[in-house]
Amino acid sequence: MSDIVIKAEHLSKYYRLGVVNHGMLYKDIQSWMARKLGKEDPHGQIGQDHFADRPEGFWALKDLNFEIKRGDRVGIIGKNGAGKSTLLKILSRITAPTEGQVKIRGRVASLLEVGTGFHGELTGRENIFLNGAILGMKRREIASKLDEIITFSEIEQYIDTPVKRYSSGMYVRLAFAVAAHLDSEILIADEVLAVGDASFQKKALGKMQDLSAGQGRTVLFVSHQMNAVGNLCTSGIILERGKIAFQDQDIERVISIYQKPDSGGGDQGYWENNDPKGNAYFTPLRMQVTNGESTPSPTILRGDDKAAIILDFNIEESNSLLNVGLTISREDGSPVYTTWIRDVDTGIEGALSVGHNRYRINLPASIMNIGEYAAVLHAGLHHTAFIIPPGGGAPSLSFSVVGSIGTDFGDDTRKGAILPLISWTKEQ
Repeated sequence: MSDIVIKAEHLSKYYRLGVVNHGMLYKDIQSWMARKLGKEDPHGQIGQDHFADRPEGFWALKDLNFEIKRGDRVGIIGKNGAGKSTLLKILSRITAPTEGQVKIRGRVASLLEVGTGFHGELTGRENIFLNGAILGMKRREIASKLDEIITFSEIEQYIDTPVKRYSSGMYVRLAFAVAAHLDSEILIADEVLAVGDASFQKKALGKMQDLSAGQGRTVLFVSHQMNAVGNLCTSGIILERGKIAFQDQDIERVISIYQKPDSGGGDQGYWENNDPKGNAYFTPLRMQVTNGESTPSPTILRGDDKAAIILDFNIEESNSLLNVGLTISREDGSPVYTTWIRDVDTGIEGALSVGHNRYRINLPASIMNIGEYAAVLHAGLHHTAFIIPPGGGAPSLSFSVVGSIGTDFGDDTRKGAILPLISWTKEQ
């Protein structure tokens, strides 16, 4: 625990949509009274009636658990809306989590949005002292680093100009110089570095490497530029829809998983029939992957996930010979296993039900090895004719499987088509 500087436990953040804090008690009371009396909110949002049927909110982050050690350089990557900036704001203590907790040991210097932490009316020099004071540093400590900060920022001639007159690039130069040189144990940098020019980005990345390797400072870096992430970071976390989809101490593996191209006949984690006209005995409508928490269409599953595939199909004419199957295959097309709806007792007696059907196909946990997979649908009249034959063109979706199998040694790709969790028992 002595080397762990950030520990998140069940960290979650919930945002309510369309809710405005008036900032004044009497306005809040007026809005409350209007709702009680069934009248229009005098301080409500314009056009809020258009949002009446929408969800009240969403989880920007949900149940995040991770540990970061001193000196780690961690890349946090994911698509827009994955929750990266929300996570950094919680770690920077700008916003509080809705559930869970995060424990941080040491001072945190953040470089999030352009201008964050700066007062527009103050000069660059005054903002340096302001940021140092926020970190708890004494004036003489800040003064001892002042010349170094100004030189690194390369804006000496504008240092006594109010920062409200700075360009976005000048903002970033000064903000990074302040965050990198003041006395903090943890440096957090968001995509804001992309605002700077190429030469300054290179200079900033080199400085962060020096801080981590030479001074033992911890760096958390968010960027959509995978080259920058790969050059700076040693480990990584992939966020997807507010959850950790994958994390590993090998940044190259993390980037490889994140950049994996789509494969198979459908989008990753989801397939839908765009032309639902089909065979009267069986017409597939959609397939989607779900993980142990019933998250729809995740692109990445853990090997120990209680994952499943949800299959929707329609039957217009019943036939007792109808059988529906699913084959799980590796990225090279080699099958891992095939399951059919009639393999086990599912309460089916004779023909499947006419109309819309939905089935959950539970995938066995701790079976699939780390890698890329496709789920391919088959259907036919038993020993009579195929409705959806094996091979190309069959409905399919794709997904990734990552470690672990439950131990500190379980994140490595192993030889073999499957990766079962096998118990070893010591005998006397």
